[in-house]
Amino acid sequence: MQQLLAPIHAFLRCDTPQTWIDIAIKSDSLDELLIDHCNCELKAAQTAIFLLRKYALDKDSGRTLLAWAKPYEEFIYSQDHDVVSFLARDVKKNELVTDLIPKPNFTFAANLVSPLIRLIKEEFHHFEQVLELMHKRGIDYRNIRAGRYAKGMMSHVTTHEKDILRDKLIVGAYIEARSCERFAKLAPYLDSELSKFYVSLLRSEARHYQDYLALAQLVSPEDISERVKYFGEVEAELILAPDDEFRFHSGSPLSI
Repeated sequence: MQQLLAPIHAFLRCDTPQTWIDIAIKSDSLDELLIDHCNCELKAAQTAIFLLRKYALDKDSGRTLLAWAKPYEEFIYSQDHDVVSFLARDVKKNELVTDLIPKPNFTFAANLVSPLIRLIKEEFHHFEQVLELMHKRGIDYRNIRAGRYAKGMMSHVTTHEKDILRDKLIVGAYIEARSCERFAKLAPYLDSELSKFYVSLLRSEARHYQDYLALAQLVSPEDISERVKYFGEVEAELILAPDDEFRFHSGSPLSI
């Protein structure tokens, strides 16, 4: 695990504050932690779908992605959140089997498709895994307000059209890397089942931030090092700044 974490720690500009861990491992924080984690997995998939539809795929392929995501979005936006029915659905009917057609007018469209589709599949699967763990523990899914972290990162994305995709991919890299770092931070404090689960997520998701970085450099005609450094400073500030709301990616708690 240390081999997986070494490049992540080198990439991130700060560690998660111990004050956040102290809050996260409290028994009365578990519901909020898992619900928000569940939402984060789905949000990661939705973000990748948005990037593919906007930049990389033709309209019909974009509609195919929306249909793929529909059962997940219907679940989270439904009134009853019927976990049993959702997890028992025939997943084969929702598999992505259609060939996706890249946009002809974007040079790197085809390069984006494979890594982002793989990421979406994994995030959907992880969403279901967290949901199943919650159900097993009697934790009801509910809609909760997103924290300030992702919005804070996205607020620094450039307004220059030619560089927006680059910045969004860099932001994606930091969000994925921070998730992995927090999986590792939490695992030693959790019960055996959750600890093993978070270690397994760390192993499967450690590649995601590197995929995002590679794509960011691919679509940029210039070296992205300074932009990566800039977003690293923004991300560290959000993680270390006082935060009055506990979320999976929240900052340092105002109180314990």
